[in-house]
Amino acid sequence: MTDHPQSETLVPAIEALGARLADARAAIAPRFIGQETVVDLSLMALLSGGHALLVGLPGLGKTRLVDTLATVMGLASNRIQFTPDLMPADILGAEVLETGADGRREFRFIEGPVFCQLLMADEINRASPRTQSALLQAMQEREVTIAGQHRPLGTPFHVLATQNPIEQEGTYPLPEAQLDRFLVQIDVPYPDRDTERAILLATTGMKDAQVQQVFSAADLIAAQALIRRMPVGDSVVAAILDLVRACRPGAADADPSLGDSLAWGPGPRAAQALMLAVRARALLQGRLAPSTEDVAALARPVLIHRMALSFAARARGESLGSVIDRITDRTTGALGAAA
Repeated sequence: MTDHPQSETLVPAIEALGARLADARAAIAPRFIGQETVVDLSLMALLSGGHALLVGLPGLGKTRLVDTLATVMGLASNRIQFTPDLMPADILGAEVLETGADGRREFRFIEGPVFCQLLMADEINRASPRTQSALLQAMQEREVTIAGQHRPLGTPFHVLATQNPIEQEGTYPLPEAQLDRFLVQIDVPYPDRDTERAILLATTGMKDAQVQQVFSAADLIAAQALIRRMPVGDSVVAAILDLVRACRPGAADADPSLGDSLAWGPGPRAAQALMLAVRARALLQGRLAPSTEDVAALARPVLIHRMALSFAARARGESLGSVIDRITDRTTGALGAAA
């Protein structure tokens, strides 16, 4: 094992947190029907202390999910609708010159919407690169610098951003540096027929489902600390390293089947994200430690926004998902066979 916690205190704490997370999922279910994978990945991002990028068409409930998560997890939330004319000050805030009753004039800082605990960045790719970069420091360092002064953000601080994958007119693709700040990319698909029927009946009546708070901000911070204490077996660490390093074109331990499929691969932050996310997934499923199955299940959400297909691969009609699946099968399958 990579960690050696005091099991007599850690096991009851993990079990108690798992029970509360089950309550949180039950509270979310009436408001965001079906799509359990989307809900679980969002919770994993929060438990891991990271940010998530929700990719899906309009009308699939992304905004509703974020609002529900804010209530259930007890987080102060704000929403920013990103547009091409949005300026950095519209996100971060600005200093304004005020005149007091005594005639004295002084600057006063007015906080922008980024000063919260859960920020919804709606259609983030519609903002200009200048505005996107203003969010970069906040996402990574949990603080912003305005007029030379460092101002800490809320604790905890998470960004759940949404992006429309189809309509690209008037958008600015997120730079690789900012994409790498997202712990996971969550694809929000169309619901199946039964789920859509349940949504139709639940959301077109006289009353909407009410949401109950289950966590507080302090509870979430404690859960994030507990996640980092969960034990991780050597086989899981090996699977994470094998997977991430196999996806780097030109590296000595790149997967032999990779060929010229990738222009670039994931960096060390991808391995860090996997290390945290597999613990969170195990906890959500009521287990005390992650397995290599968790690594395989989270390969796509953690890696897909940290890689890029080469021109030759795009010409052949390859997809990033298929490349990741192929490498994941080879790396985690080989470990399973060895075990």
